[in-house]
Order: sequence, then structure tokens, then C-alpha cells
Amino acid sequence: MATNLNYLFRLGKSHVEPAADTLARAFQNDPLLAYFIPDPCERKSKSIYIIQCYIRYGVLYGEVYATSQNLEGVAVWIPSEKIEMTAWRAIRTGWPALYFKLGKSSASRLSQVDQSISSMYKRHAPRPNWYLQWLGVDPVFQGQGYATILLEPMFARIDRERLPCYVETQNKRNVAMYQHFGFEIVEETIIPGTDIRHWAMLRNGPV
Repeated sequence: MATNLNYLFRLGKSHVEPAADTLARAFQNDPLLAYFIPDPCERKSKSIYIIQCYIRYGVLYGEVYATSQNLEGVAVWIPSEKIEMTAWRAIRTGWPALYFKLGKSSASRLSQVDQSISSMYKRHAPRPNWYLQWLGVDPVFQGQGYATILLEPMFARIDRERLPCYVETQNKRNVAMYQHFGFEIVEETIIPGTDIRHWAMLRNGPV
């Protein structure tokens, strides 16, 4: 397995929309997106706006990689020193406009959950660290090893840097996958105000 980031395709601003399409397909039935936008048809059209903001943030303040220019899978990484959503960063990445696009109800749910998740991150992720904010593979390509292709090169780099890595999931089947890559559960809880189970996981890497 290649462990050099040069084997991956690093995304820039021009790739935000097509990469968001990939992640929207991967997360169409994700518990969080379903909570933000309960109606499946509305979710299909609006979730793309949420994902675009996250990818744009990753491009500007972190690193976003795809398996190839075909964008079979996408991973969004944020270094801990850039994790704070300042007013300027929010403006640059499109968050104010997002709230108008989603509508009051969905925007309120998104804000509420974001605060809870951010609080867990602050409790469990030692600084400095890398935050694996999004990882998704287009359903057409799932089960073919694309997640491993995306993760291994970055893990090799993080291990060389001797830094921990933080990830979270609301999908139970992802827990075993992350454990396979060396993550350990640091908190399992229900997100306040929802019925969504949340796993916070930390990968410490080599000692």
C-alpha cells in the first residue's frame, strides 16, 4: 500500500463542488444529515450546501485529498491550530449564506449539533492533532479499498510527526473500520437533544 501523499490527488477551490457531490452521495442516509434535513428529497438537494462549506474550509485551512481526479473517495483533514471557526473563516467558507439556504429549522439543528460535537473534540483531542473531519467514498466504489487508499498515506505522515488523530462517527458500522486503523473510542454518547449515537475516537500513533 502506497504511504506517500503524492499518490493522492489534493483538492483545490475548483474541486469543491464535484467533491461535495461525492460526499453527498456517500452520506445521503447519514444520521446527522437526516437529522438536519429530515425530508429525503429536500436532503438530496440541500445537504450539498453543508458539505461544500466543510470542503471549502478544508481546502483553505487544512488538506483535502481524493483517491484520484475521478474523486471516487474524499477525505477532509484539519490541523488543530485551524479548527476554530472564526468570523473571518466562516465568511470565507460560506457559512453565513448556508443558513439562508438551509432554512431556520435545519440551520438551528446544525448549529446545536455543531456546538455539542465541538465540545467533545475539545475534551478529548490533545493539541496539536489532526482532525479527520470527513471521509467518504462514492457508493459505486464502496467496498473496493478506497478508504484505505485515502487514509494510509496521511497516517504515515501523522505517525512521522508523532501526532494524534481525532475522528467521530454517528454510524456504528464505521467504528470497527476506524478501530482497524488504530483509533480507540474515547466517548460514546447520545448527542444532546437528539436520538443520534455519537462515537468520538482517537488514534495516538507510535509512542
